[in-house]
Amino acid sequence: MNMISTGTTDMDDFLVRALIGGCGVAAVAGPLGAFVVWRRMAFFGGTLSHSALLGVALGFLLGLNLNVAIFAVCAVVAILLVSLSRPTGLSNDTLLGILAHASLAFGLIALSVMETQRVDLISYLFGDVLATTVSDITLIYGGGAVVAGVLVFLWRPLLAATVDEELAKVEGVPVQAVNLGFMLLLAVTVALAMKVVGILLVTSLIIIPAATARRLSATPEQMAVWAGVVGCIAVAGGLWASMQFDTPSGPSIVAAAFALFVLATVFPALKRWN
Repeated sequence: MNMISTGTTDMDDFLVRALIGGCGVAAVAGPLGAFVVWRRMAFFGGTLSHSALLGVALGFLLGLNLNVAIFAVCAVVAILLVSLSRPTGLSNDTLLGILAHASLAFGLIALSVMETQRVDLISYLFGDVLATTVSDITLIYGGGAVVAGVLVFLWRPLLAATVDEELAKVEGVPVQAVNLGFMLLLAVTVALAMKVVGILLVTSLIIIPAATARRLSATPEQMAVWAGVVGCIAVAGGLWASMQFDTPSGPSIVAAAFALFVLATVFPALKRWN
C-alpha cells in the first residue's frame, strides 16, 4: 500500500513540475509570438530552432551548459541576420534559409563526430517536459522574468517599429537596436522552450497560441495576454492527452495548441454563418 501511494505521489510530482515549467515557457513565448505573427517572422523562429541543434552539439563538445550554448548560437544567428541583410543585398527569407540549413548541417556534423558521448537526440528534437526538474523550473522562470522585463521595456518602440518602421525611425526609435533586442529575446525563449517541446516544435509554441489569440483580441496588449493564456491551456491539455493516450508530451502540447486555434477560427465563422 505504501509503495502504491509513493508511486502515485511521485507521478503527481513530475506532472506538477511539467505543468509549472510548461506554463512558464508558454507565458513568455505567447507575447513574443504576438510580435512574430504581426511581423510575419515565422521563418525566423524556424531558423532559431534549427540553429539550436548546433548549440546542443557545441554544448556537449565544449562542456558548456546547453541552455547557454543554445542561446549563444541563436544570438549569433540573430546578429548575422541583422548585419548581413544590407551588405549582401539578399532578402531576409533567403538569408534565413541559408542560416537555418547551414546551422542545422553543422549541428548534425558536430553530433556525428562525438565518439565518446551518446546524445539522446529525440529528447532534444521533440522535448521531454515530463523530465522537468526543480532546477529547470528555476531557470525557466528566472529567464522568463528577464525576457518579460525587457519586453515590457521595449514594448512601445517595438510596437512602433512593427506598425511602420520608417515612421518609427523618423520619430527617433532606434529600430535596428530594437529589432536586434527582440531577436535576442526570441533566442532566450528558444533555449528555455527546448525542454518543453524540443527544437523542432519550439516555433509552434511561439506562433500557434499567438495566432489563436489574434482571433480573441481587440488590442495588441490583449493579444499578448491571451497568447500566454492560450499557451498555458495548450500545455495543460497536451499533458492531459499525453497521460491519457500515452502520446509524446511535446507533440501533444502542439496538437492541443492547434486544436485551440481551430476552435477559435471555426466558432466565429459558424456564428457569422448563422
